Amino acid sequence: MSEELKEIENTRQNLLVYIWQKRKILIIFTGIVSVLSLGASLMMTPIYRSTAVVFPAATSTVSFSEQRNAKAAAMDFGEEEHAEQLVQILQSSKIRDKIVERFDLMNHYGISKDDANKHYKLIQKYNNNFAFVRTRYGSIQIDVLDRDPEKAAAMANKIVDLIDTVKNEMVAERTLPAFGINKRKKEQLEKDRNLILAKLDSLSSLGVMSLDGRTNLFQAYVDAKNPTEKAELRRTIDVNLKHGSTFDGLEFIRNEKIMQLEEFQVSYEQAESDANAQFNHKFVVEKAVVADKKDRPKRMIIVLLSTIGAFVFMVFLLLIRDRIRELKRLG
Repeated sequence: MSEELKEIENTRQNLLVYIWQKRKILIIFTGIVSVLSLGASLMMTPIYRSTAVVFPAATSTVSFSEQRNAKAAAMDFGEEEHAEQLVQILQSSKIRDKIVERFDLMNHYGISKDDANKHYKLIQKYNNNFAFVRTRYGSIQIDVLDRDPEKAAAMANKIVDLIDTVKNEMVAERTLPAFGINKRKKEQLEKDRNLILAKLDSLSSLGVMSLDGRTNLFQAYVDAKNPTEKAELRRTIDVNLKHGSTFDGLEFIRNEKIMQLEEFQVSYEQAESDANAQFNHKFVVEKAVVADKKDRPKRMIIVLLSTIGAFVFMVFLLLIRDRIRELKRLG
């Protein structure tokens, strides 16, 4: 074990001696690379970052049900599931296409409209400059990078605004057809009810009465003394005997239709609310502001990494060169 340690120590000392012997060329090479990397970093376009933070809402609807979940109130913050759904919406083409069109990113990124790969290049640029990340607190952080700090802030805030627009459009794709079905069903129930009411009114105009009224009618006929009155009651009794059962059936159906309409009203109002209301689906924690300091390039890091890389590369290059010379001499 001690022999291995001695060998490692000798190798280390030999390497340090070798580096010291080649110090001039190493210093010159790394110095040149440092200057070049500094110059290159100075020529890089500064990129600015704007950040917005939002929380998803727990619910996107107003419930008309008496058994509404207390955790789904409109003022509650969303949980992990809602945050993941919001991230998917932010990463969708619906958001991307609106931002590309609103800020003319095709021209802004210098992509020719005649380029055969323009859509691929645009998506690559977009994905590199826009990031949507769920934080450990359950919020969504929206980061936008751009060479124009004002445009970066404007795009981040526009994305925040588009959350409601896009999600409402997505919800409407399902709720509008559902509301149409509910509306047609409600109109059919009202039509059936009105038709039955019209029939009941027609029978009533003939003198047909409800069951309680018919019971009193017979007693009135027995008690009548005037022949004219008795004849009129007789005619009314005959009409009721002929149409009474029909009248009772229509009354039963009318009551059923009224009950169905009352029960269906809650479902209809829920569907109408879901289809027509424009909900706010997020809580804005922090709006994006114009950055006053660039996010990148980090010039010191670029120069430092370039210098270290150049130094290590040159050491290996010199070792390989000397090794090749030794092999040539031996050969």
